Amino acid sequence: MLPGRFLGGNLARRVFVPHWLQLMLDSLPTLLWAALIFTVPLTLLSFAFGLFVGLVAALVRLFGPKPLVAVVRFYVWIFRGTPLLVQLFLIFYGLPSVGILLDAFSAALIGFTLNIGAYTSEIIRAVIGSVPKGQWEAAYSIGMTWSQAMRRTILPQAGRVAVPPLSNTFISLVKDTSLAAAITVPEMFQAAQRIVATTYEPLILYVEAAALYLALSSVLSALQTRLEKRLNRYGGFLEARS
Repeated sequence: MLPGRFLGGNLARRVFVPHWLQLMLDSLPTLLWAALIFTVPLTLLSFAFGLFVGLVAALVRLFGPKPLVAVVRFYVWIFRGTPLLVQLFLIFYGLPSVGILLDAFSAALIGFTLNIGAYTSEIIRAVIGSVPKGQWEAAYSIGMTWSQAMRRTILPQAGRVAVPPLSNTFISLVKDTSLAAAITVPEMFQAAQRIVATTYEPLILYVEAAALYLALSSVLSALQTRLEKRLNRYGGFLEARS
C-alpha cells in the first residue's frame, strides 16, 4: 500500500488520503500565497508598464523623428531577439558590475517590462497602422487635433483589434514569470522548488505548480474570449449605426 494519511473522526468515517494528494494539499497554501504576493503583482505591473512602453514606442515608430525611430527599432530588435532569461540575468547579475544594484523583484519587473514593451510595441504599431486613413481625415474634418483624433478615434478602433494579441501576450507573461525564480524572486515556481528541496518529491510538486499555472491561464483565456465577443458585438453595433 502506498504511504498516506487517515483523516476523519471515528474509525467508520476515516478516509485514506494518498501520499501524493496529501503532499499537494499541504503545499497548496504556500504556492497560492506565493502566487498572490509575487506572481500576480509581477504579472500585472509588468504588463501595465510594458503596455505603456509599447504604446510610446509604437507612436515613436509611426510618427517620431528618425533619430528616435532608430533608437526604438534598436530597442525592439534587442529585446525581441534575445532570450528573456538572458535579459533577466543581465539586469540582476550584470548591472551590479557597473554599480547598479537592484533587488530581485525590481530586476524582474524591469526585465519583464522591457520585454513586454518590445512585443506590444509591434502589436500596437500594426493595429494603429490598420486603421483606415479615412478615419484620420474624418477626425480632422470636424476640427480635431492630432492628439484628439488619436485619443477619440484611432486608439478606440485599434484597441478592439489589439485585444486578442495583447491578451495572448498577457497570458504568456503569466507563465513566463516562472523564469523569475532563476533570479531568486520567491514566486510560485520557486516556492515549489523550495518544497521539493525539503520533500524530495519533484514530480508531485512540479505537476501541482504546472496545474496552477494551467488553471490561471485557462481562466484568463475564458475572460479573453468573453471580452472579444463583447467587443465584436459592440463593433457590429457601431458599424450598423454608421
